[in-house]
Amino acid sequence: MIVQAFQQFTGINTVMYYSPSIVQMAGFHSNELALFLSLIVAAMNAVGTILGIYLIDHSGRRKLALFSLGGVFTSLIILSIAFSKQSSSNKWYGWLAVLGLALYIAFFSPGMGPVPWTVNSEIYPEEYRGVCGGMSATVCWVSNLIVSLSFLSIVDAVGTGTTFLIISAITVLAFLFVFLYVPETKGLTFDEVEVIWKERAWGKNLDTITLLDGENQS
Repeated sequence: MIVQAFQQFTGINTVMYYSPSIVQMAGFHSNELALFLSLIVAAMNAVGTILGIYLIDHSGRRKLALFSLGGVFTSLIILSIAFSKQSSSNKWYGWLAVLGLALYIAFFSPGMGPVPWTVNSEIYPEEYRGVCGGMSATVCWVSNLIVSLSFLSIVDAVGTGTTFLIISAITVLAFLFVFLYVPETKGLTFDEVEVIWKERAWGKNLDTITLLDGENQS
C-alpha cells in the first residue's frame, strides 16, 4: 500500500492531469501549444509503459523502481529550478521546464508506473491476494484524489518551484522505502515470495522451512 501511495505522491497525476497548466506556468501562454506539448507528454507515457512491460522481467522490479525514482528525483529538481527562475526574462527556463516534464515521464512511466501494480500482484499469500490487492488499489486512488485536489492549492500557496521541490523530497523517501523494504520478486514463484516474508518475520530457521513444507503438502 505504501508503494502505491508513493506512486501517486511522487507526482505522476499532477503531471498527467495538469500538464497543459504546467506548460502555461512555464511561460507558454498559447492554449494550442500547451495542449500540443501535453499530448507529447501523454504519448511518452504510453511508450514508456510499453517499454516497462519489457524491462520489468529483464532488469527486475526493485532495480527498475530504484532507477525510475532516481530519474524522477533529477527531473523534479530540474522542474523546481526552472520554475524558481521563471520570473527571469530568459525564456530558456520555460524550455527547461518542458525538458523536466519530458524527463519525468521518461523515467516514471517504465518504472514506477507498472512496478507497484506488478509487485502488488505477486507479494501476497494466495488466501489474502484478493483483499490485499483491493486495499492497495484503494490506497492508490485515494492518494490520487488527494494529490489531484491539492496540487494547484499548494502551487498557489508556496509557488510552483517549491511544490516540485516538496515532491522531490517525497521521492527521496520513496527511494529509501523501496531500497530498504521492497524485495525483488523477479523470477520467483508465489511460494518463494512467501518464504521471503516468513524469513523476514521469523528468520531463516527450521520453523519457516517446516511451515512452508507443510503448506505445500496440504
